[in-house]
Amino acid sequence: MIELKDIHRNFQVGDQQVHALDDINLNIKAGEYVSIMGPSGSGKSTLLNLIGLLDQANTGQYLLNQQDVTGLNDEEQAATRNQTIGFVFQAFHLVPRLTAFENIELPLLLAGIDPEIRKPRVEKALLDLDLTDRSHHTPDQLSGGQRQRVAIARATINEPRVLLADEPTGNLDLKSGQDVITILEQLNANGITLIVVTHDMNIGQRAKRRLHMVDGRIESDQT
Repeated sequence: MIELKDIHRNFQVGDQQVHALDDINLNIKAGEYVSIMGPSGSGKSTLLNLIGLLDQANTGQYLLNQQDVTGLNDEEQAATRNQTIGFVFQAFHLVPRLTAFENIELPLLLAGIDPEIRKPRVEKALLDLDLTDRSHHTPDQLSGGQRQRVAIARATINEPRVLLADEPTGNLDLKSGQDVITILEQLNANGITLIVVTHDMNIGQRAKRRLHMVDGRIESDQT
């Protein structure tokens, strides 16, 4: 499903070139549960952003569902993301002025889905994540765990095949973090490909496949 071939991603920092990704070769099959671990600056988030078409490699090839997406323009990347990839971030990235319902509905609006289809889909997502009584609350009226559940609902409302989670429990207390991981793992059990970047060894070890990165390279790949 995801195939990276000879991927390099460099950044210019002052007069120095930083090799954020250095010769990455990676295959991830549909339905896998993968964690990406490693120290700060090892390239974890850069790799996740590249898989999510939020960034592009300097050299190498990226195949997604057997389609070469290496050189897509911004509009094509956005369309592919909206159809195929969901994102969950540490900082939630909810729209502050929108309610929980409206935040979850947003991807459907962008995809041009009719209102009579949008409403029941959002209501089901709210019900599935135990958020029905918070549907008309804005993010500042929600707890951290509730915000992340809204973010998960928004990320999965278009039924993506891939869900990318970057430190999804980083801003949560232990109980809320465990709840979020349980939700993500249930989504994986239902068939979604789940890729989680984390500093938390306990969370990383839960994945069925574990990548460890150092200095922009995949140092180990364990199943």
